[in-house]
Amino acid sequence: MLSLQELRESLKLAEQMARLSLTSGQDRQDANAQDKEQKQGSVPYVPPKQLLLYLVRMGSFTSKPRVESEESQDDHVVVPKDLDGPALLEWVREPIRHLPALLPRTYRKTPAYGEVESPSISAGGTFRVMQWNILAQALGTHADNFVMCPAKALEWNTRRYRILEEIVTHMPHVICLQEVDHYDVMERVLVSQGYKGVFMPKPESPCLFLPNNNGPDGCAVFWDDSKFKLIRKETRVVEVWHVQSNQVAILLILEERSTEKQIAVLTTHLKARQGALLSSLRNEQGKDLLGFLDQHCNTHPTIVCGDFNAEPSEPVYSTMTEETTGLDSAYAVLNGGEEPSYSTWKIRESGECCHNIDYIFYTPSSLCVEGGFDAPTEDDLGPCRAPSFAYPSDHFSLICDFSLQPERHLIHGSDNNSTVSDDESNLPRVLDNHASNICNSKQLS
Repeated sequence: MLSLQELRESLKLAEQMARLSLTSGQDRQDANAQDKEQKQGSVPYVPPKQLLLYLVRMGSFTSKPRVESEESQDDHVVVPKDLDGPALLEWVREPIRHLPALLPRTYRKTPAYGEVESPSISAGGTFRVMQWNILAQALGTHADNFVMCPAKALEWNTRRYRILEEIVTHMPHVICLQEVDHYDVMERVLVSQGYKGVFMPKPESPCLFLPNNNGPDGCAVFWDDSKFKLIRKETRVVEVWHVQSNQVAILLILEERSTEKQIAVLTTHLKARQGALLSSLRNEQGKDLLGFLDQHCNTHPTIVCGDFNAEPSEPVYSTMTEETTGLDSAYAVLNGGEEPSYSTWKIRESGECCHNIDYIFYTPSSLCVEGGFDAPTEDDLGPCRAPSFAYPSDHFSLICDFSLQPERHLIHGSDNNSTVSDDESNLPRVLDNHASNICNSKQLS
């Protein structure tokens, strides 16, 4: 067992080694840009087993004693029956009418179509996906140290309704969430609108070491059961160099009822904290996720949603979007080829933090990004940023509309002389050549 001093020294040395490994690996890639074998030859630094076991649990506060969870903090919330979407939205808004309005969002089509109003997304083959780290209540109030956020803006009695308001306002067909530590009330509300859901807690949630916790946080996926039928569910504790980490992934195979076409949806939340060592660790988690996808997705159009805790410059982003994966970033396509400037913007005691770390990856060979919602603007956020009375999380939801491309005979991550089917009747509309180029900007290799 490492002493505290030995741990600090080991971490310092490991950080130096990881930084050197990342730097030398990048140098080799730059010098051999056309040589794939050389690119893949860079070997990442692997920390010693004892340090690795500590790293994969870092942030779970395991040096502190566990705090017994309170009885559900939402037992008194009674969800009315037989409310349609607009009526449910009014019910959700009633307890927070004294607060400022929810931050506005601008809907944009992909660049090929120009700016238009948000379309109807009820057509067969077209569906809406939401990706959102909603901010675990225990973390937001006892760990994240949002110095510019008023304490009352973090009170769960009102914040739960603001979270639900964001979801019910947009009514996505698939909802991928992270830092969910109040799954029960969200399920009760969404079930009333025809959704079904699954939840997977982290093995050692940091919430369990904080006062006033409501149980562990984890990932959740909800789907509109009138739109999609669940075919199969797979879950995984994400591994790093064959060691289980504290991060999880949920993978669902869903079948669209009107077209009987199936899609794969995965959600995850990768390791937080900065530095070369944690960046390397996240990259290994990304590789593990890709292996998980290869095992279960086969030919299915695939969507991967998550808080990756990594900017586009980090290795895990390149790993997820490398040509052989068949994946691209929906928001990069929506944004003309570049990721947005930020998906989270907060102020902590250590300073202001504004960067892009949340993504919706998808297979452009089988799916097309129709459009999506931008993050709130800097002016709308105001000087205190997020969370705030007008927005319940430090992360902004990503919301994209997708349409199914014509069928291709594909193996996930490879192209076996793929062909387009003659029947294109399930497309919402015929795409013009420019749009087709954007939607298919990254074919499977």
